[in-house]
Amino acid sequence: MTAFSAVVGQEWVLATDSDRDTYMDAYALGDGRNRAPGAAVAPASREEVQAIVRLANEHRVPLWPVGRGKNLGYGGTSTVVPGTVVLDMGRMNRILEVDEKHAYCVIEPGVGFFDLYNYLKDNNIPLWMAVPGNAWGSVIGNALERGIGYTAYGDNAEQLCGLEVVMPDGDLLRTGLGALEGSKGSYHYKYGYGPSWDQMFMQSNFGIVTQAGVWLQPEPQMSAKASITLPQFADIGWAIDKLGDLRRRDVIRHNFVFGNFMHEAAVYSQRSDWYDGEGAMPDEVAQKIIDKYGMGWWSFRLNVAGGPGMVEAHMKEISDALEPQLDYKLDWTTWQQGDPIERSARGIPSVTALQIVNWHGGRGGHIGFSPVMPQDGELALAQATRMKARFEEYGLDYYTSFTMGRRHINNVNLILYDRDNVDMVTRSRGLFTALIEDSAANGYGEYRTHIDFMEPVAKSYGFNNQAQLRFNEKVKQALDPNGVIAPGKYGIGTLNGGVEA
Repeated sequence: MTAFSAVVGQEWVLATDSDRDTYMDAYALGDGRNRAPGAAVAPASREEVQAIVRLANEHRVPLWPVGRGKNLGYGGTSTVVPGTVVLDMGRMNRILEVDEKHAYCVIEPGVGFFDLYNYLKDNNIPLWMAVPGNAWGSVIGNALERGIGYTAYGDNAEQLCGLEVVMPDGDLLRTGLGALEGSKGSYHYKYGYGPSWDQMFMQSNFGIVTQAGVWLQPEPQMSAKASITLPQFADIGWAIDKLGDLRRRDVIRHNFVFGNFMHEAAVYSQRSDWYDGEGAMPDEVAQKIIDKYGMGWWSFRLNVAGGPGMVEAHMKEISDALEPQLDYKLDWTTWQQGDPIERSARGIPSVTALQIVNWHGGRGGHIGFSPVMPQDGELALAQATRMKARFEEYGLDYYTSFTMGRRHINNVNLILYDRDNVDMVTRSRGLFTALIEDSAANGYGEYRTHIDFMEPVAKSYGFNNQAQLRFNEKVKQALDPNGVIAPGKYGIGTLNGGVEA
């Protein structure tokens, strides 16, 4: 800690009991002390990150890099290996460049979605950004975790172009064309010359990203959006097939959340408003919620954007595909440049969805189990049926969604609990463990997970005696023999280089 303070100043080495508590997982399954950080250090520049990493190697002190530390539901700022020092890059929050003509920005990891949105809005820059459901996190951090937004640019990892990375020995790497001294195309073309390494730094502990280019969407001439509700549980079958076809043909060009009634119920009410009994909420109570809010068993929102001709054609094609199965016409809200932005399909940051943690009252929390599966209605209905039964078996309310990508679905299941209810926490942990086993048995793997489950999820990728995990360990050992960067992240390097749990 003394060595770190010589780099960042004593005020930015955070090592009191209060500091450690601040960096623990706010939604931990239990008290969270099994994953408690040892301290935190907050650099203000890439040079300070480099110096800290070199000192970490010298003193064999592991680091856990975070951008803004808002990875809630996945561990927040807690660490896989207890005692690891959080490398908090929240002070590195500069928007270094916005290129309006070529539609990209260059930012540091402390830049949040609200920061970038307000910068574009306040400076009248006609570029749109993709925003996740809970938007107080880091733009770069979310992309590196393969987070999802809900516009045409909503595969956030795909929008990264040109990374600057501090390697585990403190060296500095720029990927793609950024490897060329004086490059003019670092943020225009992803691949450069030879192997492309950007994916290596996503969901990994092979380096620390200190800067990145992010592609943004040029503001369209027009957009339209509509909300759709489906009354029956079984409607997921036909709907996924129809929507998947439209998505694959780029009639629908954005990711969207196909969620059950709990998405609205847990934001706008608490469980005690509806039911005080033991076990999972019965179907008849669920139907009361559906009737009260008029939301259907499933609901989702679609948008289209572009020139007026394209928007109108896609509105018609979507309506023609869905309306024969519905008992109502789609109600489209249209927007054109110059209209109030709230009418548009632009992503606007919000944290309203975090209200769900109050569902049970008390110190609420949530954890997400999110396997990836094919875009197939029959499989989706079978998955929903199976998952609902598992939630009910463990006495927990079934909160789920199927986020539609180009050819896949992320089946995001949120387990809501009261952290101070020991029995509920135990059941939540048991449910999560059962879901890992169920999904692997059905050929579905999680795309992202909570720190408590990173090792078992990594091991569930079991092809050829876990060849992928063994490969990751070889790369980790080659790049980070002292194990100083995020030991245990995604199951990689928990016991590497003498850094032990």
